[in-house]
Amino acid sequence: MNNGNGRRLNGETEEDDDDEGSEGDLDAWERTYADERSWESLQEDESGLLRPVDNTTLYHAQYRRRIRSLSSQATTARIQKGLIRYLYIVVDLSRAAAEMDYRPSRMAVVAKHVEAFIREFFDQNPLSQLGLVTIKDGIAHCLTDLGGSPESHVKALMGKLECSGESSLQNALDLVHGYLNQIPSYGHREVLILYSALSTCDPGDILETIQKCKKSKMRCSVIGISAEIFICKHLCQETGGSYSVAMDESHFKELILEHAPPPPAIAEFAIANLIKMGFPQRAAESSIAICSCHKEAKVGGGYTCPRCKARVCELPTECRICGLTLISSPHLARSYHHLFPIVPFDEVSPSVLNDPHNRLPRSCFGCQQSFPNPGNKPSLRVACPKCKQHFCLDCDIYIHESLHNCPGCESFRHSKSPIATEE
Repeated sequence: MNNGNGRRLNGETEEDDDDEGSEGDLDAWERTYADERSWESLQEDESGLLRPVDNTTLYHAQYRRRIRSLSSQATTARIQKGLIRYLYIVVDLSRAAAEMDYRPSRMAVVAKHVEAFIREFFDQNPLSQLGLVTIKDGIAHCLTDLGGSPESHVKALMGKLECSGESSLQNALDLVHGYLNQIPSYGHREVLILYSALSTCDPGDILETIQKCKKSKMRCSVIGISAEIFICKHLCQETGGSYSVAMDESHFKELILEHAPPPPAIAEFAIANLIKMGFPQRAAESSIAICSCHKEAKVGGGYTCPRCKARVCELPTECRICGLTLISSPHLARSYHHLFPIVPFDEVSPSVLNDPHNRLPRSCFGCQQSFPNPGNKPSLRVACPKCKQHFCLDCDIYIHESLHNCPGCESFRHSKSPIATEE
C-alpha cells in the first residue's frame, strides 16, 4: 500500500519526475491519450463491434465525391476559368489564433496547411502570383508582395508566427485592395482570408470597404477557424467568393486545398484579352549581371528578358524594367489541363467483379499491381469511360491530380498513329 509520501521500501525518497510535473494535472494514462485521441479512430461495423477506421478508404471516398462534384459543375455549363490569378492570403494572427482547440494551436495548424497550400497553388497555377498579409494588433501587415516563388513566401510566413491584439478585417481589405487595384484587367483578383477571431475591430464603415472591393472585381473568400460570422458571410456573398467554417484540422485542410484550382470566372468580368508575353532564355552559368529583382550582382543562372535584356531570377514574373510578362513553355503546358480536365473514372461495381462471365484485367493498367479480391467490400478499382482500362484508386488520384492524362487513352492514341501513317 502506498503511503502517499513517495518513499521506497528501503527508506530512500523517490525523486519526482520533472516531465510529469510539466504536464499539469493530467494523470499518466490521460496524457497518453490526450495527444493521440485514439478513440476517434474507431467505428462501429454492421454487427455492432468497434473496429479501426480505414483512413485510406475514407480518403478515397472523399476524393471521389470531390471529383464528381467538380465534374458535374463543369458539365452543366461552359465554364471559363481564370488561369492568371493574383491571390493574397490573409492570415489572422490576432489573440484568437493562439487558442489551443486545434493541436498544438490554431496558428501552428494554419501555418502548416498554408505552406502546403502555397506549394499546391503554384503547382496548379504556374502563371499566377501570390502574396501574404497578416492581421495583428488591429493592423494589417504585408509579409510578401505578389510573386511566383513559393520558398520566399514560406520563409517569410514561418519567421513571423506571433499572435497578439485584435483582428481588423477592414484594414486587411483596404491594404489588399490597394495592391490588387493595380493588377491588369486580364488578371483575376482574389483574396483568401483565414479568420480565427469572432469579431473585427475596424476604424470605419466596413460595408463601404466591401462595396469598394466589389467594384474592383475582387473575389473574397473566407475560411473560419472558430464559428460563422455575419460580416464574413456578407463579404463573400457580395464579392462572389465562398465562405466555410472548418470543423477540425482535416476539414480545414480540405477546405483550403479547394482554393488551389482556378475558380470559375465571374460572367460580367470574364472578358477575353490578348496578353503579350516573353519567353526568356536562361543565362550562361559563368555570366555576371545585375539582377533586376534584388538589385545586386549575381554570377550565373537567371533569365534574360527578350525585350530589354534585363536579368531576372525566376519564372514566371514580370520584368521590373519593361513590364513584360515572362514565362516558360512548360508553364503554359501545365495550365492547359484546367481548360480540358480529364473526366472522372467510373467505379466498377462488385456485381461486375464477381460475375464469372466477365473477363476483367487482374492488374492495374497504370502501376501493374494486382487487384485484391474485393468480396462484398466497396469497389477497389475504377475504369476509364473512354478506353475502358482499369486502374487502382492510388493511380486514379495520381492521374487526376498530377498526370492529367489517361495512360490508357494515350497508349491507344499512340498505337493508332503508326497504323494511320502506314495507310
